[in-house]
Amino acid sequence: MLEIRELTSPPSLELFSELVELLQDTVAGGATTGWTAVPSTKEARNYWTEVLEAVGRGERRLFVATDNHVCAGAIQLALPPRENSRHRGQLQKLMVHSQYRQRGIGLALVQALENYAAAKGLTLLVLDVHTGSPAESVFRRSGYQCAGTIPGFWRSPRGTLEAASIYFRRLSGAAGEF
Repeated sequence: MLEIRELTSPPSLELFSELVELLQDTVAGGATTGWTAVPSTKEARNYWTEVLEAVGRGERRLFVATDNHVCAGAIQLALPPRENSRHRGQLQKLMVHSQYRQRGIGLALVQALENYAAAKGLTLLVLDVHTGSPAESVFRRSGYQCAGTIPGFWRSPRGTLEAASIYFRRLSGAAGEF
C-alpha cells in the first residue's frame, strides 16, 4: 500500500539505503538530478546526508513515498530564506524508482508536497525540469504552467547541453511562514 510522508527526522538505516538506491536508479534511468553519471554509493550517501541536514535546518522539506515499506519515490521542497520570497517554494528532485513508475506515484508525491505548501500558506511553487522528460508530463498533469525554456541548461550524461523548462503553479491562500 502506498504511503507518502514527510521525513522530519533522520530515517532508518534501511530507508536511508533505499534513498541512496533511488538516487542511483534515477540517474541510471537518464534523469537530470544534478549528476552526469550514476553517483557512487558514497556520493549518494553524502548527497542524502546534505539533504537531511537542510531538512534539519528548516531549509527544505523531504517527502518520501513507500510501497509496502519500500522506498518508491521522493520529492523535495526548497524554502527561500529571504523575507520577500517566503510566499513561494521550489520543487526539486522528483524521483520515482524505475520499478514503481507508471503507477501515479509521481503525481501523488507532487500532490502531497502541494498540500503541505498550501497548508503553510505558500502561494507559488516553481521548478525547473529537463525538457521532454517524463517528469515534465507529471508537472503538466498537475496543473503547472510553463513559463519558458532555457536552452543549454543541463549537461546530460552524454555530455551534451540540453534544455530546461521552467514551470510554476499558483496555490490559493495567504502568504505565510514556514
